[in-house]
Amino acid sequence: MNDRPIDLRLWRQFLAVAQELHFGRAARALHMTQPPLTQGIAQLESLLGVPLFERTKRQVRLSVAGAALLPKVRDLLARAHDLPPLARAAAGGEAGRLRLAFVSTVGYTLLPRWVRGFRASFPDVLLDLSEATGDVQADAFERGDIDAGFVLHAPGFAPPGRSSLRVSSEPLALALPARHPLALQAAPPRLHDALACPLVIFPRRIAPSLHDAIFGLYHGAGAVPVVAQQANQMQTIVNLVSAGLGVAWVPESVRQFQRSGVIYRDVRGRGPVGVGTRCETSLVWRGDNDNPALARFVAYVQAHPDEPDPMEAG
Repeated sequence: MNDRPIDLRLWRQFLAVAQELHFGRAARALHMTQPPLTQGIAQLESLLGVPLFERTKRQVRLSVAGAALLPKVRDLLARAHDLPPLARAAAGGEAGRLRLAFVSTVGYTLLPRWVRGFRASFPDVLLDLSEATGDVQADAFERGDIDAGFVLHAPGFAPPGRSSLRVSSEPLALALPARHPLALQAAPPRLHDALACPLVIFPRRIAPSLHDAIFGLYHGAGAVPVVAQQANQMQTIVNLVSAGLGVAWVPESVRQFQRSGVIYRDVRGRGPVGVGTRCETSLVWRGDNDNPALARFVAYVQAHPDEPDPMEAG
């Protein structure tokens, strides 16, 4: 007896005999003669060190060991049968694993739609999702820990050095504490008044181009931003606004995050389009990543742009 791997051919012969309980019929089912089948079963029993069948002149029955092995052998051979199509599916991006990072803003509307649709189209691709800010994603790319990521940036400033696909462009809205005078007035706040309020914003390392664009909005209007507090996550920024620490410029999609104590407002008198007034989200990935599932996902997102979700239509 030894524990070296056993040829699948012997397991197929065992299964045939176990199903037929007759060596002659099993041999015919396997398109072979009976003597080599008998020899194969004897070899298998020798390798295992236990009898698999109880034989008499009139019948063949499974032994206790044979009966215990039968369901496992069926499963083994079924999985072996599935390996070639699985290999072909993985090579074509229809199976495998895709590690995907995302900033919180894309998680409100776009990402759930794409994940649901992609999984329906490619159920054998395992999606590993992780929420991460732009700087964390950059480190993860360098370590090879993610295949792609959704990042937030100023218009036209997707992270350099990577392939990218812009997936959305949206205006920035002003998040105000609900009791703030600018939130209580009927008319939209004026830019001059908004820029005079203490600011809650993400650190520059999170999204450098968008941080610079927001500061550029202040400088272009002759104002100096007074940063009251910094926070990494957009939900935390909105929560800090709710606590009255200041106001925040947030992507329009953040309005989906209905936090009590926060009012979202458009602002009058803003600068040229794209200068501190809008932001973009892009899907980015390393150009040398040869994961076929990544190519499938990029193609899927490209074919299903930012559009109304039929499941959310009234």
